Amino acid sequence: MQLRKEFLARFGGVFEHSAWVAESAWDDRGAAQCRTAEELHAVMTAAMRAAPREKQLALINAHPDLAGRLAMAGRLTADSTKEQKSAGLAFLTDDEKARFTALNDAYKGRFGFPFIMAVKNRTKGEILEAFEARLKHDSEQEFATALNEIEKIVMFRLRDLLPG
Repeated sequence: MQLRKEFLARFGGVFEHSAWVAESAWDDRGAAQCRTAEELHAVMTAAMRAAPREKQLALINAHPDLAGRLAMAGRLTADSTKEQKSAGLAFLTDDEKARFTALNDAYKGRFGFPFIMAVKNRTKGEILEAFEARLKHDSEQEFATALNEIEKIVMFRLRDLLPG
């Protein structure tokens, strides 16, 4: 029981505000046996993929807008803050803020959930290009893309927690 608590304390936050993924990985998928970030990633993303669509949608909706209101108010998780800052999203001009706000609103209006992209090692320009391109997708394609991007985000976070 103590090992489970320690695992959840360490890895419960790698999926944004969705500790249920780590709980499922521990309880149903043998996460205790994992020794590397890659092994743990495989187990945790399998738990995410096995969840019903409603839980997956809740996971997607748990993510903040990129350079959005929560970021401007300093209310992101520590991981999201670090990731958005690394992409330069903490240092936007007024025009860039307006463009991100408009794109976030257009995306949510079209798909009903926030635009998700693993922004670590990306530039503002790359992110804006992805926004524009993905607004042309259909809902199913974007739902799948959001889950794929979440998997990338989680891999970055796990590598930070389990280096080497």
